[in-house]
Amino acid sequence: MAKIVTTDLANILKILSDPSRLAIFDLLMQGVQCNCELGDQLKLPMNLISHHLKVLRDAGLVEAERDETDARWIYYSVNQKAIEQLRQQLDAFLETKRIQPRQPACGPRVTSEKAIVTRP
Repeated sequence: MAKIVTTDLANILKILSDPSRLAIFDLLMQGVQCNCELGDQLKLPMNLISHHLKVLRDAGLVEAERDETDARWIYYSVNQKAIEQLRQQLDAFLETKRIQPRQPACGPRVTSEKAIVTRP
């Protein structure tokens, strides 16, 4: 089972919580695309697409590759290794075997005399 680092997972989820960024990521999951394709499909300005791609790249979720014949063109794709690590973290975090039977330590449902916590 993968070790759960909640701060790392929270950062990635925060990055993907932006609807435009998530839409870009979703399109990239379908295959390599350039900035202009993403802009056309999402009806977003190029500078905004570039901003979101930079955030996704900085998070390690997206990779960029310049065209070999014309360096002005950049092609974007998902970082498959990072996606697999994210899946492992999410699987470990959401594993239902982690749920343990437990009684609350305070409140009206407390069943143990020792567990009763009095509050001023």
